[in-house]
Amino acid sequence: MKLQTPVIEEKCKVSISYQDRILMLGSCFSDNIGQQLRNFGFDVCINPFGTLYNPVSILNSLRRLSEGKGISKEDIVQIGAGDTRWCSFFHHTSFSAETPEDFLLKASEALKTAHDYFNNCTRLIITLGTSWCYRHNDTGLIVSNCLKHPGQEFTRERLDIKETSETLLEIIRTCAGCSVPKKIIFTVSPIRHFKDGAHGNQLSKSTLLLGIDEALALTDNESADYFPAYEIVMDELRDYRFYAEDMCHPSAQTVNHIRERFLNWALPQDEHTRLQENIRSYLHASHHTRNIAE
Repeated sequence: MKLQTPVIEEKCKVSISYQDRILMLGSCFSDNIGQQLRNFGFDVCINPFGTLYNPVSILNSLRRLSEGKGISKEDIVQIGAGDTRWCSFFHHTSFSAETPEDFLLKASEALKTAHDYFNNCTRLIITLGTSWCYRHNDTGLIVSNCLKHPGQEFTRERLDIKETSETLLEIIRTCAGCSVPKKIIFTVSPIRHFKDGAHGNQLSKSTLLLGIDEALALTDNESADYFPAYEIVMDELRDYRFYAEDMCHPSAQTVNHIRERFLNWALPQDEHTRLQENIRSYLHASHHTRNIAE
């Protein structure tokens, strides 16, 4: 008796290995999976600008990493709604600081480290969260975060399929043109953006899926691939018990399932023994640490 609709995917064309340096960019799903990969011994750099959601913000961040373009004083803005901290429209608020000087130091150090990492990394895992964007009216910039500024400062727009595809193709070209070429795995976050409404969330995810499909159709099969995290949650799990209490974010159990499916898909078979050993070592160390804390 079948109790699931399994998502069957072919073996990854862009495998990852313990020999790779892996940069992860995108939604908080990247943070969750990236942290697990780091825990299990992979060489990973996770969201050096903080969480990113839309394809254009990811491309802008990637260009800054590639060029090593620093953060300037002109980029620094104060968070709105009475928040006294400082940040930039290129960063998530997790990078914010109490003074402009502290933010500049924090962001600049993170950028330098990430720029050096990017130059030598071999793999990118990019998780797209939404095709909805906010364009800053004064500068025309599609921001990574609105920083609690008034809504009238921005124009809300949704990328269409063509814009999404062209943005992803530019990401692929940027990575292919590096001195150390980088292969890319795209995925779409299963996190539901219900602030856009149920229909708006579906339009957004569909745009991302079609944009990725178009970009990959125009790309060398060996340089980029797609992992169906969104489809696994929607079709294999398909139950609210696999979500956290907010009914939008995947539960810890779901994240573990996606990580397991991803590594079964992307990791060469001869490295799975090492993976299992690393998982056992991590769980043993975590259990030991908890016992000491208690």
